[in-house]
Amino acid sequence: MTSKDTETTRREAVNGAADEASRSNFIRDIIDEHNRTGRFGGRVHTRFPPEPNGYLHIGHAKAILLNMSIAEAYGGKMNLRFDDTNPVKEEQEYVDGIIHDMRWLGADWEDRLFFASDYFDQLYAWAVQLIKDGKAYVDHLSGDEIREYRGTLTEPGKDSPYRNRSVEENLKLFEQMRNGEFKEGECVLRAKIDMASPNLNLRDPVMYRIRFATHHRTGDKWCIYPMYDWAHGQSDSIEGITHSLCSLEYEDHRPLYDWYLDQLGIYHPQQIEFARLNLNHTVMSKRKLIKLVQEGHVRGWDDPRMPTITGMRRRGYTPEAIRLFCDMIGVAKSNSTVDIAMLEYCVRQDLNKRAPRRMGVLRPLKVVLTNYPEGQTEQLNAINNPEDPDAGTRTVPFSRTLYIEQDDFMENPAPKYYRLAPGREVRLRYGYFIKCEDVVKDAQGNIVELRCTYDPATRGGEAPDGRKVKATIHWVSAGHAKAAEVRLYDHLFSVPNPGEDEGVDFIEQLNPNSMQIITNAFVEPSLAEVKPGERFQFERVGYFCVDPDTTPEKRVFNRTVGLKDEWAKIQKQQGA
Repeated sequence: MTSKDTETTRREAVNGAADEASRSNFIRDIIDEHNRTGRFGGRVHTRFPPEPNGYLHIGHAKAILLNMSIAEAYGGKMNLRFDDTNPVKEEQEYVDGIIHDMRWLGADWEDRLFFASDYFDQLYAWAVQLIKDGKAYVDHLSGDEIREYRGTLTEPGKDSPYRNRSVEENLKLFEQMRNGEFKEGECVLRAKIDMASPNLNLRDPVMYRIRFATHHRTGDKWCIYPMYDWAHGQSDSIEGITHSLCSLEYEDHRPLYDWYLDQLGIYHPQQIEFARLNLNHTVMSKRKLIKLVQEGHVRGWDDPRMPTITGMRRRGYTPEAIRLFCDMIGVAKSNSTVDIAMLEYCVRQDLNKRAPRRMGVLRPLKVVLTNYPEGQTEQLNAINNPEDPDAGTRTVPFSRTLYIEQDDFMENPAPKYYRLAPGREVRLRYGYFIKCEDVVKDAQGNIVELRCTYDPATRGGEAPDGRKVKATIHWVSAGHAKAAEVRLYDHLFSVPNPGEDEGVDFIEQLNPNSMQIITNAFVEPSLAEVKPGERFQFERVGYFCVDPDTTPEKRVFNRTVGLKDEWAKIQKQQGA
């Protein structure tokens, strides 16, 4: 499949998210009512507005797919707009990473890539308009004083002593702010709304603050930068957005969104809030993710244990699996936490259909077939993917000396253990029946080798005399296998809801066994020349993805997800 074909497949899969939007949900109900009344002339135009101060995570993927699916369902459009209003935290690296992640997901904004910084001149002009209308003022209270004057949920705020400055004075001070004549934190521009409002967001919110920092796009042109609430609605208005979909924490900000637009008398989109995605055994807070990266608790934003899209891609997740997951969880009005087992189920469902099967032995135990001719090698036929008949077959070499998994042998087998044991016969996948005749140990008593015999009449896995075996195990030929490093990943945190226990730092709840590195694994020779990003199922082990650390001399595989279906187990328990 060419890269163009792959991109087309991804886009078609993401466009298929319109199936989710076609089902009734409260967002669609609102849009249907707008279309009935003609509020936006039948248009549907959404946007995804990330801040370029970190990489996207699975929660952002939900928002991206929701915005795109809604636009797709109504024959509309979606914009990508970076909310680059804080140069202190923003970097071009994040801009590039976000664009890459969104394209990988299949998102298509065509030529509609915008930045809030594109509108800095217009936002400044609108701020001047509010000052002239007596609806904004320059305040010299400190940040702590502003918080103190704001009041609480049960007590009204107090007017700033600078609240009633004249329009002329405010215009002059605001221009001085822009010209860099004040220090950072010395003053801000605030909207003049209502210090007694029950909604704290309407108690004279800050519109501009001073930041002497170089912006990744505008350089040093500006030293005052708009707050998100000031830039958000006006940017939507400039771009002709119809439905501004936000996560639920912005519900209390909607009255401010509306106030700014109404006071300016400009085109007015509709903000709609939906529940954000929360997963157990991980964190979604960008502040916490940044801490994990900066303090070295993970190997970077693309660490396969991270909930970031770049981390999930490196782990082996597919865009189609993420879309399936977002379809399953749907759109809600109230926040909840989704079991990460559901995400793993979606990944497993997708990879089961597309991942070629291969054999890999993670913890090898040497097996010598004493009655197999020395120096002989034969090729056995193996199925590439039983879920895809078009995938065909391959050959795997078979020889006198093999490797099997250590767990597939037990010297003193427990009840219901049916794999290899002294005197017991098992089937080798695609191969023969073998029987353990002798166990070889080292001076410390560790098992280092099994001496077995094979039945040449059982090639292909069936005995002519009709005898049965209770277990089939995988293997590789020792003389042909390729060495590999395998990285086994588990939940990043050992508790379901990290950071929620009072007095406990979420860092203390990291899972010390979230990554295990196996350096002496062996894989079948068909995996000799793999490329980063390729995905496989190691039979009986799990799904794996080739890591970017792979070189011609060293193959590195990340375990994407195991074969065991924890979500099905959870569903069964809930049903019971």
